[in-house]
Amino acid sequence: MEVEVEIFVDKEEIGTNEFVQNVMGRAIAGAVSALKGVKEDWKEMEIRVRKK
Repeated sequence: MEVEVEIFVDKEEIGTNEFVQNVMGRAIAGAVSALKGVKEDWKEMEIRVRKK
């Protein structure tokens, strides 16, 4: 599976290389894909994380 990952911190894009994109993208995609209700043929995921 090829993935593309974009990371933004406080609306500023953080550059990543292909290795980081693959590692992070596959880990996130694998974890989310295992959740009930997620279709196998998904095209895009969006995850937001906020500090409290």
